[in-house]
Amino acid sequence: MAPIYITYLNRLDIEELKITDEEILTAIETSLATQGRGEAVIEPRMHLEPKVANGHFNVLRGALKAPIDLAGVKVVGDFVDNYKLGFPSELAVLLLLDPAMGAPKAILDASGITDMRTGAVTAIGAKYLARKDAKVLGHIGARGTAYWNVRLLNHLFDFDEIRIHSRRRESREEFAERLRQDLGKPVTVTEDWRSCVEGADIVVEASRLSEPQPLLLTEWIKPGALVVPYGTMSAVELSLTDIMSKLVVDDWGQCSGGKFGSLRAHVESGRLSEETLYAELGQIVAGLRPGREREDETILLWHRGLSLSDIALGHAMLEKGARLGIGQRLRFA
Repeated sequence: MAPIYITYLNRLDIEELKITDEEILTAIETSLATQGRGEAVIEPRMHLEPKVANGHFNVLRGALKAPIDLAGVKVVGDFVDNYKLGFPSELAVLLLLDPAMGAPKAILDASGITDMRTGAVTAIGAKYLARKDAKVLGHIGARGTAYWNVRLLNHLFDFDEIRIHSRRRESREEFAERLRQDLGKPVTVTEDWRSCVEGADIVVEASRLSEPQPLLLTEWIKPGALVVPYGTMSAVELSLTDIMSKLVVDDWGQCSGGKFGSLRAHVESGRLSEETLYAELGQIVAGLRPGREREDETILLWHRGLSLSDIALGHAMLEKGARLGIGQRLRFA
């Protein structure tokens, strides 16, 4: 048997790649279009709850056809108290495999990948669903994915005003300062949810709640806004979907089942169903359904996170690593 080698990219390798905003967005937009055309396989995520700490594991699985031609499995921990230990709440590993023979191709630290691809899905969603003249962003949450939400959204929209809020004062102040340094523009820290989101053109809710609680009120949403809630526990009112012109998700199979997600109660109550769903984001990116059609449309995008996005971004990193000679080659068999 011929030897089998795998490529290993740890966190330091991935940082050395210095992957650009455009490289991230291109990889994710391509994967969404591939999904929209039906050229991918995606299975609903699974959850493993060890019940020894305040957290759980998400297990995501999928496969993309050529030119990426990879299958992948990502395991990501979501442990909200990790900050007490000096670690991020989400630590992850991505395994990429040959879909034709099953051999492993690569192992990557996926903590950064999770953050980047989540932010990219938020940004690509806004590219197609937000008003083109959106200039005010209201962002709830300061966890790892929050940085890439704001950074990649600002890359596309160059906001006049960025507002942020999170539960812990120290986290939101540190987050704001990082954004100011990296984006080179003012960032406003608010003391409450209302002053963060009321009147914003794009509202992103990435809170970290221990149980569902309606903290983002429907009456605060500006007509014509794009709202992107994706917390593990719901922070929105049931009435939020009632004001929406269009309800969009990343994958209905993932959103329709499971016990977690910001619109879980909306699914269970029938407010979000196959009948009320407008489209999956991939269908819009692929050009099969129109995105925003009028300035006065108020639109909601709920994304739960796709294995396909992890696979696509992992592939882009492998390709760049090969060009730059970054990463380690390990003998598997």
